[in-house]
Amino acid sequence: MPSRLPEPGADERAHSDDLLQLLRGMIASHGPLPFSQYMERCLYAPGLGYYSAGRTKFGAAGDFVTAPELGPLFARCVVHALQPTLVALGEEADFLELGGGSGAFAEAALLAFADSGTLPRQYLILEPSADLRERQRERLAASLPAELNARVRWLDRPPEQDWRGVLFANEVIDALPATRFTLRDGEVYEEYVALDGEGRLMRVDRPADALVSGAVRHVERDVGSAFTDGYRSEILPQLPYWVQAVAGSLVAGLMLFIDYGYVRREFYLPQRDDGTLMAHYRHHAHNDPLYLPGLNDLTASVDFTALAEAGNSAGFAVAAYLPQAQFLIGAGLQEIFAREQARAPDEHARYRLSQQVKTLMLPDQMGERFQAMLLARGLDVLALPAELMAADQGGRL
Repeated sequence: MPSRLPEPGADERAHSDDLLQLLRGMIASHGPLPFSQYMERCLYAPGLGYYSAGRTKFGAAGDFVTAPELGPLFARCVVHALQPTLVALGEEADFLELGGGSGAFAEAALLAFADSGTLPRQYLILEPSADLRERQRERLAASLPAELNARVRWLDRPPEQDWRGVLFANEVIDALPATRFTLRDGEVYEEYVALDGEGRLMRVDRPADALVSGAVRHVERDVGSAFTDGYRSEILPQLPYWVQAVAGSLVAGLMLFIDYGYVRREFYLPQRDDGTLMAHYRHHAHNDPLYLPGLNDLTASVDFTALAEAGNSAGFAVAAYLPQAQFLIGAGLQEIFAREQARAPDEHARYRLSQQVKTLMLPDQMGERFQAMLLARGLDVLALPAELMAADQGGRL
């Protein structure tokens, strides 16, 4: 691994070694792991995975910064876009956040809902990490008025009973365990993680099963060309099942996904022949997912065409698809920014607000790399801001 990456401390290295021993044991007992299983263990193994252990992940002290960590503008725009739908759905409408991160979004969103005079019946957080859940509890208890904090409830699994409301997921799809594939002599192979003769992790390819092969052939048919031999990328054959699992009981409402990614024909460009997989460690991005397992956030960009297909298969229609910058403009960023600037206590606070806008909006930062997709089901009227709908680029899917 290049020396430009920060050197881990002794405790971090010991933590990674513990996960490495678990992975070695799994491979020794069951054979090479599909990369998706390896990624799942690296991110979510109880007590050892990246999101399951106690080290700070988000913000300046962590490994990366998400939009909610920048400040309240992002959450206020999301609330402004979604609040009319909650009003239309009535007093029984809930708000469900998938993966609550540090709790920054929930804090800002609940305050924004309170300012708007419309609160969801419940603010639900589906958080698989016990460590992050506890951090969220502490943050919200310390920062929110008691009457707002009382609306928050954590879930171990998606709602099983039918419900109405809004589901929101920021940078969630990119962390789903990705399948890596390649082509050899026109046949589809799947990437696995194995051990070399000295017990070190290594990547190997094996013939893909029918699910993975079928998913790759579907992409080829959709883009109108076959992948060349040696082309390597990621795919999520489980995505339709995942969407059905998390949103199957949402009988009326919206889903909003914001993540970095592309429409399918851009995701699988010929020149993007090693995929989009990245590892993030202390604000450094690199492309070796086998380096220090458990200490790196592993992510892959989102194929938003696949997300649209998965939503369709679960009974949802695409309501809008557009870059994050256009979404935020359509969701009232200009007015929200002006209001927050007027409230700012000093010049430093106003400067920080301006920096938030730059990071959220500039094309070389989050503005164009991140995309927003809204999916709807069971609504008589689509209550979204007209400016947002006017910027819809769903035809690109």
